[in-house]
Amino acid sequence: MMHFGRILLLILTVICAVASPDIALAQDTADAVATIDSGDTAWILISTGLVLFMTIPALALFYGGLVHQKNVLSILMQCLIITSLMSLIWVTFGYSLAFDTAGMEKGSTGINAFIGGTSHLMLNGITPDSVSGTIPTILFVAFQMTFAAITPALMIGAFCERMKFSAIMIFCCLWLIVVYLPICHMTWGGEGGYFADLGVLDFAGGIVVHVTAGFAALVACIMVGPRKGYPKNTPPPHNLTMTVTGTAMLWVGWFGFNAGSALGANGSAAMTLMVTHLSACTATLVWMGIEWLKGGKVGVLGAATGAIAGLAAITPASGFVGPVGAIFIGACSGVICFMFSTTIKSRFGYDDSLDVFGVHGVGGFLGTVLVGIFGAQQFGGYAEFSDVGSQVLVQLGAAAGTAVYAMVASAILLFLIKATIGLRVSDQAEQEGIDLAEHSERGYNL
Repeated sequence: MMHFGRILLLILTVICAVASPDIALAQDTADAVATIDSGDTAWILISTGLVLFMTIPALALFYGGLVHQKNVLSILMQCLIITSLMSLIWVTFGYSLAFDTAGMEKGSTGINAFIGGTSHLMLNGITPDSVSGTIPTILFVAFQMTFAAITPALMIGAFCERMKFSAIMIFCCLWLIVVYLPICHMTWGGEGGYFADLGVLDFAGGIVVHVTAGFAALVACIMVGPRKGYPKNTPPPHNLTMTVTGTAMLWVGWFGFNAGSALGANGSAAMTLMVTHLSACTATLVWMGIEWLKGGKVGVLGAATGAIAGLAAITPASGFVGPVGAIFIGACSGVICFMFSTTIKSRFGYDDSLDVFGVHGVGGFLGTVLVGIFGAQQFGGYAEFSDVGSQVLVQLGAAAGTAVYAMVASAILLFLIKATIGLRVSDQAEQEGIDLAEHSERGYNL
C-alpha cells in the first residue's frame, strides 16, 4: 500500500509538470535569478557608487581648488548639473544607443557596428529580474551611467573660468550623443561593434573616456580662447588643499572605475585594483621628481597632477597588464604627460587651463597604445594576443581615429553653439567672476 501511494504521488507530480507550463516557467525564472552572484552584485554596487563619487564631489573639488576663488562655485555647479543631465540622457536613450545589440553580428559594417538600436529606450524591457552575466542588468546600466556622467565633466577643466554655463550644458549634452555614445558602442557594445571586431583592448575607458574627452577639450579651449591675461597674469590655484583632497578621492574612486569594469568580485578585479594603484604611485613620484630636478622644489600640485596622469594612462590597460607593465605605464605617463602639460602647451600657447588634454587625452592615448605591449604574456600581461606589433597598430589606429573624430565633431558642435548663443562670457563677467555673473552667488566670503 505504501509503495502504491509513492507511485501515485510520482505520477501526479509528472502530470502536473506537463500540464502546467507555468510551473516550468517559474522554474526557468528561478534558474535565471540564480545566475545572479551576490558577491559580484555587491562589488558592482560599490563600484557604481565609487565612480559617481569621482564626479561629485571628487572631480568638483579637484578642479575647484585649481581655479580662482571667484570661479570655484561655477566648477562645483557644472559637475553637479552635468551629472544630472547625463544621467537622464543615459536612461532615456543613451544606454540603448550604446549597448543595444539588436541587429549586430561579427564582421558587419552596417550602422549597428557604429551605434546601437532603440529597443531599450527608457530602459524598456529591463526589469529587476533581467540578468547581464552575473549581475542584474539594471546595475550594469547604472554602472555605465556613471561613466557617461564623468566623461563630459572632465572636459570643463580645459575651458573653465570663461565659458557660459548655458553653452557648457548644451555642448556636453550634444557631445555625449554625437561622440561618447558611438565610441562606447563601437568599443564596448559587444561582438559586431567596429572596434570590438578589430580586437581593440580598452578595459575601462582609455579610448571611450579619456581620449574622447581629452582631445575634445583641446579643441574647446582653443575655440573658446585663453583666459584674460594668459599666460603671464593668470592667478594661481586658490586652494590646493581642496585639490589634494579631490585627488585622493579620485584615486580611491578609480578602484571602482577600473576594478569595477571586471564586472565581478574576482581575481581580475583584484589584479586590476593593484595595477591601478601602482601606476598612480609611479606617475606621482616621476612627476614630482622631474619638478624637483628642474626647480629644486617638491610641489604638491605636480604630485597630484602626476597621480591623475598615472590613473588615466592605466585605465585602458588595467585589466590586461601585470605589476611590471603598470609601473612602466605609470613612469611613461609621468614623463610624457608632464611634457605635454608644460613644454608643449607653452610652445603652442593654448590655454588648457587644468591640463585636461595633457593629462587625460595624452595619458589615455598613451595607455591605449602601451596595452599592446604590456598586455602581452611575454611582458607579464594577461591579454589574449600573440603578435605585439599587430596589436600595437590596432591600438594606435583606434586611439588616433577616436581622437580625430572627437576633435572634428566637437569643433562642429562648438561652432554651432558659438553661432547661436555664443561660447564665452563677457569681459565684465570674466572680470567679476563666473560665480557672481552666472549664478548670482559667491563660493567664498569677502
